[in-house]
Amino acid sequence: MINVIICGINGKMGQNVLNSAKKTEEIKVVCGIDKVQGQVNGINVYSCFNDVKEKADVIIDFSSPALLEDILNYAKSNNVALVSATTGYSEQQLNEIKEVAKIIPVFRTANYSLGISVITELVKKATAVLNGFDIEIIEKHHNQKADAPSGTAIMLANAIQQVDGSYFLKFGRAGNNATRMPKEIGIHAVRGGNIVGEHEVMFAGENEIVTISHSAASRSVFSDGAIKATLFIANKKNGLFNMTDLVKELI
Repeated sequence: MINVIICGINGKMGQNVLNSAKKTEEIKVVCGIDKVQGQVNGINVYSCFNDVKEKADVIIDFSSPALLEDILNYAKSNNVALVSATTGYSEQQLNEIKEVAKIIPVFRTANYSLGISVITELVKKATAVLNGFDIEIIEKHHNQKADAPSGTAIMLANAIQQVDGSYFLKFGRAGNNATRMPKEIGIHAVRGGNIVGEHEVMFAGENEIVTISHSAASRSVFSDGAIKATLFIANKKNGLFNMTDLVKELI
């Protein structure tokens, strides 16, 4: 049995993770972390990691970048693996996660959808083949999402740069000097309603347009992916893992 702490358990994604965990016999949620302490479905919820009494094997984090220091300190001190799903981290925070991964196993990705992992590979292949095409990334999310552009949009852009390092990122476009530059990846964020998550990568050539897109109909695609990541990482000693590692094991 893998004992799990859900950080951000009372949030929308935290509740989805809890529901996904209930469907998995190998996983038991022993407690949660959230701003409001108490109980949820008979599970203790604490306001900070210092109050945690239960023994855990993995932390699943769908919370806020502000909690990263506490999460990493607890994980290191208690030799607990981390499934990190929070977005909006600074470059320094991402480096801190990489350093901690030398001590404990960390699974880190901006999007836990298996479908997104597939289109990321398709985007890489398209970048290699469609040389000279203009590339634009459009992401759409609900009106309460705090960070923009989405972590997934940045992840897709980074996948393009892995193939061709001369590409650079352009966030939005406005004004009288908005002419597109060669090797520019335009990234655009849309916020509205209750959109779960939509991502589109457009390759525009002179006489044709190729579009690679993904649409999430339910948050459960992310929580189910986080549970798969938990099963994957539970017995690892240390290291930084992502969806590519998980997909390789599933194939």
